[in-house]
Amino acid sequence: MVSLFDLFSIGIGPSSSHTVGPMKAAKLFAERLETQQELARVDYLKVELFGSLGATGKGHGTGKAVILGLMGESPEAIDVDKVDALLQQIEQSEELNLLGKKLVNFGNSGAIVFHRRKHLPAHSNALSFHAHLDNGKAVTATYYSIGGGYIIEEGESTSTEQHNYPYPFDSAESLLVRCKESGKSIAAVVSANEQVHCSTRTISQYTLQIWNTMQACVARGINEEGILPGGLKLARRAPSLKRQLASQQNLSSDPLNVMDWVNLYALAVSEENAGGGRVVTAPTNGAAGIIPAVLHYYHNFVQELDQDAINQFFLTATAIGSLYKTNASISGAEVGCQGEVGVACSMAAAGLVAMFGGNPEQIENAAEIGIEHNLGLTCDPIGGLVQVPCIERNAMGALKAINAARLALRGSGEHKVSLDKAIKTMWETGCDMKSKYKETARGGLAVNIIEC
Repeated sequence: MVSLFDLFSIGIGPSSSHTVGPMKAAKLFAERLETQQELARVDYLKVELFGSLGATGKGHGTGKAVILGLMGESPEAIDVDKVDALLQQIEQSEELNLLGKKLVNFGNSGAIVFHRRKHLPAHSNALSFHAHLDNGKAVTATYYSIGGGYIIEEGESTSTEQHNYPYPFDSAESLLVRCKESGKSIAAVVSANEQVHCSTRTISQYTLQIWNTMQACVARGINEEGILPGGLKLARRAPSLKRQLASQQNLSSDPLNVMDWVNLYALAVSEENAGGGRVVTAPTNGAAGIIPAVLHYYHNFVQELDQDAINQFFLTATAIGSLYKTNASISGAEVGCQGEVGVACSMAAAGLVAMFGGNPEQIENAAEIGIEHNLGLTCDPIGGLVQVPCIERNAMGALKAINAARLALRGSGEHKVSLDKAIKTMWETGCDMKSKYKETARGGLAVNIIEC
């Protein structure tokens, strides 16, 4: 089972697999050099990016993330307002301060190599670090960024650590059984399992931190004007949309007006992500706008969120996200955007039903509806940027999640396709999908739309 604290993490945009993961890997490598007492001997560094990281890493900011990680920065703590100045300084000096303790050569040409068509066998997102020492030796390590900011080192097992959880589950079916046997909600089952590691107070503090970060992201996104970085020259749309909605005096004149606000919330977060701002990986950065949009919908148009509702949502969403992470994938480079937007939609739908008081069967049904109608969704970012179609896709995913929740709440929970079958189908569809439709920017919209 995947923990709440792993599934939802605070980081920076534009991509959990291409930015957050590589930054973590770079920091780990630098820390290894220090632990092995080789840091002072490093003369120069070379980093190789493979697969999707090599193909779309420039557009996703992978090179920048690697540099920041080598300097000792972490996704959750870095000051996003200082990133550009730090990178500019390194570009001008062609030197990098490793962990802030050792200046090493880091040329603008050759220090980071983007292998656009070369893959490593273990995963489509791979990066190798080479530290060349002053005694002629080299220290090398390879990491894989497997989605959602998760990283593993070459040779490391991807299996989750085994614990004596009070309510273990590895499928939606077994989760429903645990709920029925115990009389607990899905959120209560997940909470009990989380308490193997931490207190209920720690859980509440973290869910509140996540929600506060999402609110701050929306607030910044609706006020930040300008053009998003990258070759598309895409203008931020959230601020102008906010002005349009704020100028409307009678909100009830159009019964579907709420949809515009949901779109606004999703666009605000997704544009912040595309601009390298601070977001919550939920469960990935490419799909980071969906869950905040759904939560803001509930908070502003249904009922103000309190701590109980916040816990209910995130713990329920954790249960659903855990099933995808362990039984399929949340990596766009591995299964396409169905593993990012589709999974976020599924998680958001489940959490929303929980807040509305739905039973476990209705929650499972909502999660299934959320993914079923995203099956086969490709990942084809134009220019390798998390902008088109990614930003609007978050808005569509949020609205799908709300509708999935409403459909499930109007039903009994009985349905023909189980969530387990839908997850299995998603995985099989992703395995059958051609690599050009999986975050390589070599198929779909990425090749049919000219960057200009």
